[in-house]
Amino acid sequence: MDVIHVVLADDHELVRDGIKALLEDQSGIEVIDEASNGKEALEVVKNNKPHVLVVDIRMPEMNGIEVVRAINNSYNDVRTLVLSMHDSEEYVVQAIQAGADGYLLKGASKDEFIKALNKVASGGKYFTGDISSIIMNNFISGNVSRVSPPKPSVEAPFHLTKREKQILELVLQLKINKDIAEELNISKRTAEVHRFNLMKKMDVKNLKELMDKAKEYQLV
Repeated sequence: MDVIHVVLADDHELVRDGIKALLEDQSGIEVIDEASNGKEALEVVKNNKPHVLVVDIRMPEMNGIEVVRAINNSYNDVRTLVLSMHDSEEYVVQAIQAGADGYLLKGASKDEFIKALNKVASGGKYFTGDISSIIMNNFISGNVSRVSPPKPSVEAPFHLTKREKQILELVLQLKINKDIAEELNISKRTAEVHRFNLMKKMDVKNLKELMDKAKEYQLV
C-alpha cells in the first residue's frame, strides 16, 4: 500500500490531537477520521474502511475490546492496534482474544508507535516488549484465571502453523523463550508471541496442560 489510512478512536480529544500531530509529518501514514466512543468507531470504520484502527480500551458506549471483536468479526481487512495506558494482563489477554493485531502502551516512543503501525498494517502482529512479558509470564504461570481462555474452534491438530509446531516441539523440550529464539533465528518477542498463540489455540494455561494435551492428541 502507498499510504496507510488510519482511524483514531479515543474519548479524549487531546489524545487524538496528539497522535495526529505526531503523524502529520510522517510520510506514508494518514489519519483519515476519528471517533470519540466505541459505537462511533464502528460507524467510522464502516464508512471509511481504514487499513488500521488505533483504539483505546476505556471508551463510552462500547469499550475498545468490544470494538476490536466487532471489527474482527465484520471487517477482515481492517487491522486493529490497541493503544492503552493499561498494562494489566486482564486487558492484554482480552484484547488478544478479541483479535487485536497489536497492543501498545501510551508511553511508547514515536519510533515504536510508527513501527507498530507499519507492522500491523502489513499484516503482522506487534506487542511491545513489556506487554509480551506480561502475556507470557502470566499466561504460562496460570495467573490469568480472571480471563477465561476461548475454547478451541477447531479439532486437533488445532490448525497449528509450521512455526507453531516448531515452537511446540521446543517448548516440550523445556526450552525457554531465549533459547527458542536463538534456535529458530527469531527475536525473543516473536518467540513469546508464537508461544502464546500456540497455547491459546490449544486452550491451555500452563506447561503441564500443554504437555498433557500434546500427548492426548499425539502431537508428540
